[in-house]
Amino acid sequence: MDRVHTTAALHERRERVFLIFAGIFLGCMTMLNILGITRFVHIGPLALAVGVLPYPLTFLCTDFISEFYGRRRANFVVWVGFLLNIIVLAFLWLGNELPGISESARPDWLPEGSWNPPPWQTLTLEAPTGMPFGAERSQAELFEMVYLCTRGSMLASMVAYLAAQFCDVYMFHFWKSVTKGKHLWLRNNGSTMVSQLIDATAVICVTFGAQWYAGEMAFRSIAVLIGSNYLYKVTVAALDTIPFYIGVKYLSRYLQIDPTQEHEADEE
Repeated sequence: MDRVHTTAALHERRERVFLIFAGIFLGCMTMLNILGITRFVHIGPLALAVGVLPYPLTFLCTDFISEFYGRRRANFVVWVGFLLNIIVLAFLWLGNELPGISESARPDWLPEGSWNPPPWQTLTLEAPTGMPFGAERSQAELFEMVYLCTRGSMLASMVAYLAAQFCDVYMFHFWKSVTKGKHLWLRNNGSTMVSQLIDATAVICVTFGAQWYAGEMAFRSIAVLIGSNYLYKVTVAALDTIPFYIGVKYLSRYLQIDPTQEHEADEE
């Protein structure tokens, strides 16, 4: 009975940790796609869309999942993230297509004056200095602007996301097999450096390729965005090597999993 209880407790512990990593991964995916290219920021010499900021965490999470739960679980989380992209895009589209509350949209069977929008939706918001859109915008117009920015970047992100995440999982297990479970830093950084280059190039080219083709954007600008995107992700990937080592050392004992061996949690 004690052995059964211990096995059940260990299984629950492993599933709980998996849920944490999967939750962080999916939360970052949702956040980065909603933020998208709504704003560009500078981090030192790098020019980045705010949606890029949480993205490196997704690769750290898939590395942890790959390390302790195997390729099948890691690929499963990637597919769930892709489905989440579709759901977010669908609801953004629905929110943009549904009519906003206004007296002009009042159904005939309601009395006049009963369909006025709430005060918070009629407020006009003053645009920050330097913003490219007029002096003021209503919240409905701001939502439309966010939707238009997010829609294009999310479609690009979905293409880059699948290619980069599956590449990351594949390369992680490739290096783990080649090194026979040794050199943790190599599979952590080696997989991320290749996959991040694919992601940075794909997402920028798909997002801004049409503008470059139409002559509205210089190739140099696209190259700067790709370079900034990639350098940021690679830098964060290098910095997360230490927490990855610490996490693997602690979790290998907590989960009772040998990190030098391939492990498929679904087969137990």
